[in-house]
Amino acid sequence: MSMVCLEDVERALALSHFDSTQARQSMSPVPRGLRTMDGAPRQAAVLALLYLRSGGDLAIVLTRRRDDLRAHSGQISFPGGKRDPRDASFQETALRETQEELGVPPQAVRLLGQLSETYIPPTHYNVHPFVGYADRLPPLRPNEAEVAEVLHLSLDVLLDPRTRQAETRLVRGFPVHVPYYLLEQAGQVHKIWGATAIMLSELEARLRAVQS
Repeated sequence: MSMVCLEDVERALALSHFDSTQARQSMSPVPRGLRTMDGAPRQAAVLALLYLRSGGDLAIVLTRRRDDLRAHSGQISFPGGKRDPRDASFQETALRETQEELGVPPQAVRLLGQLSETYIPPTHYNVHPFVGYADRLPPLRPNEAEVAEVLHLSLDVLLDPRTRQAETRLVRGFPVHVPYYLLEQAGQVHKIWGATAIMLSELEARLRAVQS
C-alpha cells in the first residue's frame, strides 16, 4: 500500500454510500456500554488534526490525558471537548478546544471533512469528530491541566495491519473484548482504544477504500 497523501484523505472523507457502522464496529469494545443513562446525551466535538512530517508522511496529533482527570484519565484522545453554548457550530467547538488544549489557532487549520458521530456510554456524550489539516503545524503548547503528553500517529502506521491488537479486560467484573491501535513513540508503547479507536477505524476504512 502506497504512502497516504492529503488527496487520499480528502477523497476518503468525500466517499458516498460508505458503511461507517461496519467500519467502526471492528474497533468497538464488546460488549460496549455496560450501563445506560437517562436523558439526552451531552454534545462535544473533537479534531483529528493532520500535518505533514519531515519524513513525508501525514500524521495525526493525539493527546494522552492526565492520570488524575475525572473522566477518561490516562486515555489517548483527539483534542476536543464539550460544546459551549456560545459556539456557533460543532466545528467551532472542535477548533476552540484544540486551541485551548494545544495552542493551535483556528486559522492554522483547514477543515477537510467530518466523521460519523460517536456516542460514549460511560460519560453520556455524543461526539462530533472533524478532520483538519495544518499546512505548517505551529509549536504545540499543551495545556498542563489536561494533557500529559502529545502523541503523533502516522496514517501509514494506522493502515499497517500489525497496528491493530486486542485484549480482554475486566470492566466492573465483566470480561470485555477491547480492540486497540498500538502506538510506539520515544520508546514507550501506547494503546489507543475506546471512542478514539472507533473514530480512527472509520478513517482507516475510508482510506483503505480509496487506496484499494
